[in-house]
Amino acid sequence: MILRDKLFINGQWASPSSRESIDVHNAGTGEVMGKVPAGTEKDIEAAVAAARAAFDGWSATPAAKRAEYLQKISDGLKARAAELGSTIAQEVGMPIKLAGRIQAGLPIANFANYSKLLNDYKFEERVGNSLVVRESVGVVGAITPWNYPLHQIALKVAPALAAGCTVVLKPSEVAPFNAFILAEVVEAAGLPKGVFNLVTGFGPAAGEALVKHPQVDMISFTGSTRAGKRISEVAAQTVKRVALELGGKSASVILEDADLAAAVKGTVNGCYLNSGQTCTALTRMLVPASKYEEAAKLAVETAKGFTLGDPMSETTRLGPLSSQMQMDRVRDYIKKGIAEGAELLAGGADKPEGLLGGYFVKPTIFGKVKNSMAIAQEEIFGPVLSIIPYQDEEEAVRIANDSPYGLAGAVWSGDDARAQKVARRIRAGQIDINGGAFNMSAPFGGFKQSGHGREAGVYGLEEFLEYKSMQLKG
Repeated sequence: MILRDKLFINGQWASPSSRESIDVHNAGTGEVMGKVPAGTEKDIEAAVAAARAAFDGWSATPAAKRAEYLQKISDGLKARAAELGSTIAQEVGMPIKLAGRIQAGLPIANFANYSKLLNDYKFEERVGNSLVVRESVGVVGAITPWNYPLHQIALKVAPALAAGCTVVLKPSEVAPFNAFILAEVVEAAGLPKGVFNLVTGFGPAAGEALVKHPQVDMISFTGSTRAGKRISEVAAQTVKRVALELGGKSASVILEDADLAAAVKGTVNGCYLNSGQTCTALTRMLVPASKYEEAAKLAVETAKGFTLGDPMSETTRLGPLSSQMQMDRVRDYIKKGIAEGAELLAGGADKPEGLLGGYFVKPTIFGKVKNSMAIAQEEIFGPVLSIIPYQDEEEAVRIANDSPYGLAGAVWSGDDARAQKVARRIRAGQIDINGGAFNMSAPFGGFKQSGHGREAGVYGLEEFLEYKSMQLKG
């Protein structure tokens, strides 16, 4: 049992204003694995006050010194990588082998990457008779999700600190323990008090208090589109900057000249990563109608390799979902897909056999899906793939773009130039070409209702900077 009864505010572990706590459940067993404080508006007030008081000193700290702190944090996280992987595997359900590489590895790399970026970034340039400078946006409220908890924290906290901003972090209450490990690492790194603050709590209480606070200059949020809309409404009252990374319903477009076996396998893998709890998950597989039967057969065969099991087991390829609520939601969508007339090719809504406890959902594939169906339009956030046949390239592009979302996608073709040409027509922020690998230095973010703003690399750093023009005489 992990018991956390303090918040990290102004460089020290402080008792919360309320005695209420939040139960955190182990995704693999369904049992309570620990508790964290249910922070209130009063706790947010204290954290924002600390961040505001620390801002002038931190923003004036030389970039090279800020880079040193970021590298110390990366080193501190690396020293606790095994603990982070194990903790997040239990919180979220990602199999332990993947959790170590992704859930722990990416945050470690991102803090180090921003340390390196600071050494080369030019914060000012001469433009005619103007000196154009980039300055810290101010106090940042970071509200993060549970699916890649520490990775999403790092994509906000690391560039914000690099830019000279101070931060109040409100992590997801579903997977919060990794954030406490980060706070301990920050404390050990000797970061000046008030530069980084951690308050756990529920969205309607702690989250909303952070968004509406007049002393918070910017909100960076990753989560559902519904919550993103609410954040935009509340933040508008104080005209603060808002960066949103929201939902997705990504299309994997397999063209007729693609290596079908490789494309189908890559799409299924992209759909089922983290049990489908990935905003960029390739949940719509678009295939030429003439190749539908072959593609469907290949997809079902690939899905059979995703063995469900305990996320702490080295042999598990597909873990549970993160919560009872998420499991129920995904199963409801599977039932909806059947009711809509889609062809159930694999999986289903019933509980997998032989797994007691835990939030497990079978790897599911629907065939002959129409893009108008709810399972093709709405983000399910579970291991559910929809196969959509199309007649020609024009229809494939139209279907890919027929979505309220525009976060990611994929194009597969035997001709890279053709794949890139099709990718340029898809309205999404990230398109994988023939299985191209994730690049943590490339901009990440979406079009349409997938949000606005970009994370990662220099593009993520610039989200936390303001322009100032100083007009010079002579």
